Amino acid sequence: MERAHHADDHYYDPHGTRWPSIGSLGMITMLASAAYWVNESTVAPWTVLVGTLILSYMLFGWFGEVIRESEAGLYNAQVDTSFRMGMLWFIFSEVMFFAAFFGALFYARMFAVPWLGGEGTGAFTNEILWQGYDAVWPTAGPDEVGGSFRTIPAFGIPFLNTLILLTSGITVTLAHHALKKNERNRLVFWLLATVVLGFIFVYFQVYEYMEAYQHLGLTLGSGIYGSTFFMLTGFHGMHVTLGAIMLTVIAIRSMKGHFKPEHHFGFEAVAWYWHFVDVVWLGLFIFVYVY
Repeated sequence: MERAHHADDHYYDPHGTRWPSIGSLGMITMLASAAYWVNESTVAPWTVLVGTLILSYMLFGWFGEVIRESEAGLYNAQVDTSFRMGMLWFIFSEVMFFAAFFGALFYARMFAVPWLGGEGTGAFTNEILWQGYDAVWPTAGPDEVGGSFRTIPAFGIPFLNTLILLTSGITVTLAHHALKKNERNRLVFWLLATVVLGFIFVYFQVYEYMEAYQHLGLTLGSGIYGSTFFMLTGFHGMHVTLGAIMLTVIAIRSMKGHFKPEHHFGFEAVAWYWHFVDVVWLGLFIFVYVY
């Protein structure tokens, strides 16, 4: 009773922790190693692995502490509100992250490429520098600087992946309804279905990349089209992978009896994130593959 009284009446003040310092060390190791890797250092791949292991250790340790504190009843409604605000700001930062890439795509297609082709005030640019350049999209750039390539048909793997992600959005919602009704078996079933769909999406994305590089000539160096295509779809694929891993953790926690119908923000946070990657993919499918 005393612990419950503490949780209801006091905002939980966390103890001192070493995890931020460990995480910073891991990130610095990874980023510095990646810079050396780009410059063809033979040691860098191993130090990147070391940084990844340090970050993984930090994530397991830190999230493990948060889970134990939550299950111990240390978090009250005020802490729950703080978590919700933090997650909303995190998703907002992710929206701005992808907005920057979509903005680059919009600028390239609507302004930069037409100017190179002589539209508007770019007539002299075309006449003097790139005479005869035809401003069409997709483009490898003037003089085919990105090499020749073919694009990926929208209504093939991309359309299939769209259906997969939309279906996964439905299954995670069904899992949420099951949790609110305290139906544990249905909760676990729909969560596992969402995890499977997420990793199937990642599989098809990797397969698409292999096809692009090996058979279509489409690479990260294929001009402005290749760079925007792989930056947008690549970062989205990374987010789907992280989301699927988080959903796996939530599924394991659900099997252990964690989360209650009235208290399950850990589940909600991951569900919000998953719906976010769904919406981003719809934008990608329309503006990268179709339009």
